[in-house]
Amino acid sequence: MAKKEAPGRKRAFHASNVVVIGLGRFGTSLALELVKNGHQVFGIDTDDRIVQSLASSLTHVVTADTTDEEAVRELGLADMDSAVVAIGADIEASILTTSLLLQLGVKQVWAKANSKSHGRILEQIGAHHVVFPEYEMGRRVAHQVSGESLDYVPIDEDFVMLKGMVPESFDGKNLAELKIRSRFGVTVVAVNQGDGKYTPAFPETVLSKGQTFVVAGQVEPLNKFCQLD
Repeated sequence: MAKKEAPGRKRAFHASNVVVIGLGRFGTSLALELVKNGHQVFGIDTDDRIVQSLASSLTHVVTADTTDEEAVRELGLADMDSAVVAIGADIEASILTTSLLLQLGVKQVWAKANSKSHGRILEQIGAHHVVFPEYEMGRRVAHQVSGESLDYVPIDEDFVMLKGMVPESFDGKNLAELKIRSRFGVTVVAVNQGDGKYTPAFPETVLSKGQTFVVAGQVEPLNKFCQLD
């Protein structure tokens, strides 16, 4: 199958390159962030307009149908170390593309799921990582809206990290005397010392009211911890 390539920065691909397939809002945001972090990103979409708009932003970008096995092989995706299938509404295309990448032996395949049933299928065919961006963002925003935390990041179904405010009852005490892990079943990971930067938390770290800190733990004990004054 013929594929149309947009002009852009072309470099030799290396094992650490990432291919992002599906350049909608999620795929584009992810691809640009990877580039920002110094990665070489190969973007693929079926929409010419999207491809042209990203030609100068990604390392390499083409218009192609990744449900076509011949096209996928021609693109050399078997040589990519990681692939992200960020295809949106077309569930069939998402599943077929993921399946082809796995058949080609791509080491790490991340696939976006639009629903739990979609996610189950992706897991069943062998996707190494299945992500639910809308669901996960909904959880994060819900915790922010409720005032339970400033940010909320699920690590898996029952383990999360959150950024919150130090309770007044912790003011002036260090982590060793507070015994947060043994008392509440959660762990303080990092503390903002007031300069906008976070530093690792140690037993001698002293907490102050109004400070922000990062705490990790299982969902239930962490939710209870967030209710402290």
